[in-house]
Amino acid sequence: MSKRLMIGVSVCLMHPDPARKVVPRKTLQFIEQSTAHWVAAGEALPVLIPSPYGSAATSLISCADYADQLDGLVLHGGADIWPGHYGEEPLKPEWSGDAARDVYELALTKAFVAAGKPVFGLCRGLQLINVAFGGTLYQDVITQTQTPVAHRNSALYENNLHGLVVDPASRLAQLLPASEPLAVNSIHHQAIKDLAPGFDIEARSADDGLIEAIRGSGDSYIAAVQWHPEMYESTNGMTDCLPLLRDFLDAALQRRDQAARPLSRAA
Repeated sequence: MSKRLMIGVSVCLMHPDPARKVVPRKTLQFIEQSTAHWVAAGEALPVLIPSPYGSAATSLISCADYADQLDGLVLHGGADIWPGHYGEEPLKPEWSGDAARDVYELALTKAFVAAGKPVFGLCRGLQLINVAFGGTLYQDVITQTQTPVAHRNSALYENNLHGLVVDPASRLAQLLPASEPLAVNSIHHQAIKDLAPGFDIEARSADDGLIEAIRGSGDSYIAAVQWHPEMYESTNGMTDCLPLLRDFLDAALQRRDQAARPLSRAA
């Protein structure tokens, strides 16, 4: 059997909090179990990529080192993006996001793209990719768009579903079933406002037209969805998006195989 793909997963940060019972004075770095299991469902090895920044950092290992060693990157969901990264002030203090995590994931994304390795974003990951390449966000969908759709419902959480409209000319349309209505979960209050240059919109919410999936239009494999395909349950009515993972992993395998081939010599 060929060597398994090693897919880096960016971390969530839990900053020091005196009210926290577990190591309250330390910064914790973690990923959700569902994200790790989703990557493993494609028979790839999920590898947590710790942030190389912070008070204890040594500067001996960089994001570029991870991009060199790993086959692809999955950007984890989680905290809001700091509005300063797209030229705005927070409209409310609670929408200030996690600037420290942004710096780490922005550097990580650019390192993997520079190395020619595939990148896939989940929820926050879509927003991070959009900001990384010059796009902007709605800091709060409800107040800034007046949409009647509840894109976040704490009680339903991953079972909060809405319809999806996919561009029939997109790569995404080739991966998802065309003969049945599509439904995805919705666990976010921020979303893409201005799309970054060099990206195409692959899908929108059927209910209010918010951008739900994007893909880079250049040579690099960089794609993202606003929903959480890793939280799929066969019983909740959500469309199975495992084909998205397989497509991402196929790109990672192709990139690894190309890098392993010896360069042909001119006659």
